[in-house]
Amino acid sequence: MVAKLAVFGVLAPIVGACASVTVYYQVNQHHLASSTNSAALADYTGAAAYDPTVLNPPPTPNPPIPIRFELELRNGGTPGLSITQTGAFFGFSIEMSVVDQVLGRNSTVLQVPFLNLMANLAKRAGAVRIRVGGNTQEGAVLVDSTSSGRILEKDISGVSNPTQTPPLDYTRDLIYMMGNISHLVPVDWFLGIPFNDTEHFRLAVAEVGQQVLGRRLIGLQVGNEPDLYSRHGHRPSTYSPFDYFGEFGALVAAMSGEAHGANQHLLIGPNIATGDWTPEMVWNTGFVDSYSSNLAYLAVEHYPADNCFAQFGIGTPADPQELFASYLTHAAGRAIIEPYLNSTAFAQEKGKRLMMFETNTASCGGFPGISDSFGAALWALDYGMQMAHSNFSGALFHVGGQNVFYNPFTPPPTNQSTFRQWTIGPVYYSALVMAEALGPSNGARVLDLEANGGNEYTPAYGIYEGGNPVRILLFNYITDSSGANDYTAMISIAAGDRTPRQVKIKRLLASSVSQKGNFTWAGQTFGSNFGSDGRLEGTEVIETVTCEAQCLIKVPAPGAALVFLTDGALAEVESGPTTTFPTTALTRTMNTATIDPAVLETSNGHTGMNAKGRLGSTSKGSVSGSKPARGRLRTGYAAAVILSYLLATTLVAGLF
Repeated sequence: MVAKLAVFGVLAPIVGACASVTVYYQVNQHHLASSTNSAALADYTGAAAYDPTVLNPPPTPNPPIPIRFELELRNGGTPGLSITQTGAFFGFSIEMSVVDQVLGRNSTVLQVPFLNLMANLAKRAGAVRIRVGGNTQEGAVLVDSTSSGRILEKDISGVSNPTQTPPLDYTRDLIYMMGNISHLVPVDWFLGIPFNDTEHFRLAVAEVGQQVLGRRLIGLQVGNEPDLYSRHGHRPSTYSPFDYFGEFGALVAAMSGEAHGANQHLLIGPNIATGDWTPEMVWNTGFVDSYSSNLAYLAVEHYPADNCFAQFGIGTPADPQELFASYLTHAAGRAIIEPYLNSTAFAQEKGKRLMMFETNTASCGGFPGISDSFGAALWALDYGMQMAHSNFSGALFHVGGQNVFYNPFTPPPTNQSTFRQWTIGPVYYSALVMAEALGPSNGARVLDLEANGGNEYTPAYGIYEGGNPVRILLFNYITDSSGANDYTAMISIAAGDRTPRQVKIKRLLASSVSQKGNFTWAGQTFGSNFGSDGRLEGTEVIETVTCEAQCLIKVPAPGAALVFLTDGALAEVESGPTTTFPTTALTRTMNTATIDPAVLETSNGHTGMNAKGRLGSTSKGSVSGSKPARGRLRTGYAAAVILSYLLATTLVAGLF
């Protein structure tokens, strides 16, 4: 089956910064409530996604860190390696209520920057895993159509939870949109079965998901943070792990019919937030043994902190400046993982895979100056690698709306989408580096090397394939422009095994852990706010270091360095060009200003808009017989028209 691909997007992006929990609705995308108006651009004060807050980096350590240390590895027989990991370990959790902003308008109009961002990762990892869900999945209803004609609508008059979660109506076209994305980029999907009415399960999402996505549907979440149901008023105060156990069983029974037979084996639980329950409380019910044949994954969700007081006036106030340093050591990721070490061992014992199904810097949207800083890129990368080392089988970093600080990527506000581009957050850089660190072999095993005597500011990981080290990932959490805290790792292969003659290095860099935007990965960047179409810009820089008895690898403060010990290890993630989706078609072809550039150069603004002095207009038909001037500048919505609606609605499992 062949289909033409037309894409359209911004020709002349405006790059710059603007002057704070997920926003679950936007203008004209809800019902049962009155519309609100966005401020004009001149009055725009900025949402959290573009918050200008810059924090002070923590002071340099005292006493200073050792700035030279050895890392001796060996081929074969290395103890403590993780289970095998996929390069798609680091994925994304997209709040269901914002998919029409992030993925596309509908199944025929996809967001080009999103496609490019996913293609970047798929090239390096082989695939990308994305969950569409979150709190808004619980009240989501599949309908034949919406009153607005959009693929989803939010009932903002019926919000619940501390995060003001609205019920959703959505159409099949939302799932067709996901299927069309997978037709272009190898994206695997997780969906969620609504769990707010266990007397009348709404199973249409599972049925349509299976029909449309086929093998690209890899899991169905059963309940989102059920340990918080009582706290949020969704269950009685007596609701317990045994009640969840029973409701899970009721769902399995409800899915016993022919239409849902395949989906019975794709379920994911218990998805607790480790708030009012621990995982062990669920395991002790016999949950895994009872539903083993139904469970594709075990899963938990966790955020290391929350900013709920600032966003919703609940909980305890938190000062981002005081918290910043706590994110900038190796202990940060370890502290999150420690309560789950028993569960990762339990999952292996039961032959299951455990995922961190939703996470990020802090719940309720993250923190200004932390979640959107270079420090967050280092934190998320270290945290992700620590999860891989500790035998998690994947982690999904959450994506919300405009009013969160922690987004890996953010489309522009809908009233600015015709002239602004996307903002790429620090966590996306983390995903890019981790994809290269683990590679596409699906055979990577990870080891925390306890580098530099276990120093908390200079962690390092070894990545092994076939029992041999192939890559090393080095971190430096310190900010010091003087160079005094740059360190040198002296890498060698143990006696009897040959140290490579040379290694290749890619670096993740910024001037400070406080820096916002314009980070570089191997010399390339996604720029600053409103500055990206999802493609890396600049010339790639891969450094070659010649080794003798040791390979001397310098890591600046701050930064991270990925060392490729073999040419094959680099070739795995550099094989061929990344598939990109350039913008080749335009919307907004009416109501666009046109002007001859030669006239603009000499005009004081009072003369006509072409050589004959005729006045122009941006309203169709208001100037009879007007002709377009040379040098027409037009802008358009960044999106991709990939298939006709009829083609979209015929996507079936066999396509994938």
